[in-house]
Amino acid sequence: MPETTLMLSEEVREALDARRPVVALESTIIAHGLPRPRNLAVAEELETLVRGAGAVPATIAVLDGRPHVGLDKAGLERIATDPGMRKFGHRDLAPALAAGASGATTVSATAFLAARAGIRVFATGGLGGVHREWTVTQDESADLRLLARTGITVVCAGVKSILDVPATLQRLETLGVAVLGYGTGHFPGFYLSSSGLPVDWTVRTPEEVADVMRAQDALGGPETALIVGRPVAEDEQLNPDLHDRVLAEALDECRERGIGGQAVTPFLLDFLMKRTGGASLEANLAAVRGNVRLAARIAAAL
Repeated sequence: MPETTLMLSEEVREALDARRPVVALESTIIAHGLPRPRNLAVAEELETLVRGAGAVPATIAVLDGRPHVGLDKAGLERIATDPGMRKFGHRDLAPALAAGASGATTVSATAFLAARAGIRVFATGGLGGVHREWTVTQDESADLRLLARTGITVVCAGVKSILDVPATLQRLETLGVAVLGYGTGHFPGFYLSSSGLPVDWTVRTPEEVADVMRAQDALGGPETALIVGRPVAEDEQLNPDLHDRVLAEALDECRERGIGGQAVTPFLLDFLMKRTGGASLEANLAAVRGNVRLAARIAAAL
C-alpha cells in the first residue's frame, strides 16, 4: 500500500499547530525552471524572504514516493541537483507515490498538497492556462481545473504570457475562480507589468486580501481558489517590445518544429530566456520575489 501521509517538516508542523502563517512554495521552479547552481541559491533566497516577512516557508515536493510539505536543507539540495528529478502535476501524484518516485511539484500538485496540509496561501510565478490555438489543440493546463476545486489563495504574476491570456481569464470566470488585481486594475502580464486586460476587483493591502478570504470562508459553498495577481514592477519587467518580438519568433519556431503538448511551455520559456539574453528569467525572478513577500504578508494578515 503506497504511503500517502503528508510528511510535514517540523517547522511547518509547529507553525500550523500554533496557527502561525505558512506560505506554500512550488519546487518545479527549482528543479526545472532555473539553471544550476543558481536554482539552489534562489530556493534558499525565497524561503528567507518568507521568513523575513514573518511567515514559515513550506516548499513542496515528492521524494521517494512521499509527499513532503516543507523541505530541509538536504531536501532542497536534492531537488536542485538531482538530474533525474521528475516533474509532477496533480494527476501524477498517485502513480508517483505508488512507484516510490521523486519529483518537483507544479502549481496544480503544490496547490493540492498545500491545501491538504491546511496551508491557505501559495506563492508562485505565473499560472498555467489555455494555450494559444486552443480550438485546434484543446491544450489547457491542469492548473485551472485543480484551482477550481481547491480552496487556496495563489499569489502570482498572472499567467505565463506565452499562453492565450484572454481565453485563460474567460476560463477562470467559467470555472468560478475569483481574480483580484493587487494594486492594479489590470491583470498582470507575467514578464510584463500588465497584460492590458482589466480585472473586476482590485485590492491594495494584504488585509484586504485576507478579508476576501474570510468572506469566502463565511459564504461556504464550493471550494475554489482565489487568484491574487501582483504585477512585476515596471522597472523590473521585460522590455515590452523585446517581449513581443521574441515571443512571436518563439511561436513561429514552435509551429515549424511541430512541438506540442507538455513540451510547448518549456520550449517557449527556454527560447525567450536565450533570445533575451536572460532578461526574461530576471523578470520572472523579480516577480516571484515580490509574490513571495506579498504571500507572507497575506498569510500574516489572515
